[in-house]
Amino acid sequence: MTTGSSVASRPLFSPEPVDAEPLPLGCQRDLFSLPSHIAYFNGAFLAPLMRPVEEAAIRALFRLRDPSRLGATDFFREADRVRALFAQLVGCDRPERIAVVPSVSYGLAVAARNVQLAPGQSVVVCEGQFPSNVHVWRRLCAARSGTLRRVPLPEGLGRRADRWTENVIEAIDSTTAAVAVGSVDWSDGTLLDLEAIGRRARQVGAAFIVDGIQSVGVVPFDVRRVQPDALVCASYKWLHGPMGVGLAYFSSRFDGGEPLEETWLGRSDSDDLSRLDVSEGDYRAGAARYDMGGRAQFVLLPMLAAALEQLLAWEPARIGRYCVGLLAPLVHQAERLGFRAAHPSQRSPHLFALHPPAGTDLGRLCAALADASIIVSNRRGAIRVSAHLYNDEQDVGRLVAALGSLPLGAGMS
Repeated sequence: MTTGSSVASRPLFSPEPVDAEPLPLGCQRDLFSLPSHIAYFNGAFLAPLMRPVEEAAIRALFRLRDPSRLGATDFFREADRVRALFAQLVGCDRPERIAVVPSVSYGLAVAARNVQLAPGQSVVVCEGQFPSNVHVWRRLCAARSGTLRRVPLPEGLGRRADRWTENVIEAIDSTTAAVAVGSVDWSDGTLLDLEAIGRRARQVGAAFIVDGIQSVGVVPFDVRRVQPDALVCASYKWLHGPMGVGLAYFSSRFDGGEPLEETWLGRSDSDDLSRLDVSEGDYRAGAARYDMGGRAQFVLLPMLAAALEQLLAWEPARIGRYCVGLLAPLVHQAERLGFRAAHPSQRSPHLFALHPPAGTDLGRLCAALADASIIVSNRRGAIRVSAHLYNDEQDVGRLVAALGSLPLGAGMS
């Protein structure tokens, strides 16, 4: 390493017990409405709604039957509630640092709008990371004569995460204005050492931006440890909320920035609806200035709040440990059938890739699994398996049996 930084030896997620660890979780399938014949290993695509989230939606819809009972405070109450819940989930002691956004791309656009990029400076991203976290930086670099610096994903599965982290750190130098990465790789769950990358970004004064959509809620994330300048999550994956709403943490680096929209809700005196027409108020303090227009969302926000409350009750670390125990036999049996998977220390506990034997027609394989009501994803030449508390040993057994009964290798080509 030529940067003076080193990769931390302790990962953000460890399957090993910790001091005072709470009791382990069991399967929670009864809190979901998944049909019993479906083995759903595709939460990384779209999470099924929990029953408490469905019930929150129904209550919210019924409430809107009679809007005479709504008042000015209702435009603020649920937004402040989800700020507080998400802040607790990610270890933030200041809920005002949380913004309500409609999507990850929106939150990333807020960050990009407020990153100071001079001609000749660079933005570091990872090769193959999700497009939402690439396009916005490519546009910024094109507009300001900067350079988009892509860090290649190392070949092979052994020490892949360690080498990838090292490569990202090596790519950060005195020209770097921003580093934008995913909390895990969206296609195979490869873990980056975010703490080490963040330390290097701070050494050169670069903004550190994290897309957390594929892990926050399952893998513990603490903004006090990672120290991102922005952390953005949509709710419809591992936060188990609805589509159309998400949350973003913004550090003090973005205090005083410019929002994407001039929404009236983002102004300091917007509580007084009787005087909005004469308002000249400044932006609200903290991240509320970055809230999306139409932020009140009388149905979506109560749904998201119900999901966050359940996640906090379960605790991400316990969810992750459940997934580790559940998926270990699956990986072992799949490897006996000729599949390859990264070592657990190199990937997230809930999301990983099974690389099939050479010559396998992966599209046909995934279609055959779907025909057997086993739902996975085809991503980057591998089967992406993603699990949660709605999965159980029976689901794993069905997937193993299906993989063992299907022709692999040249027979599938």
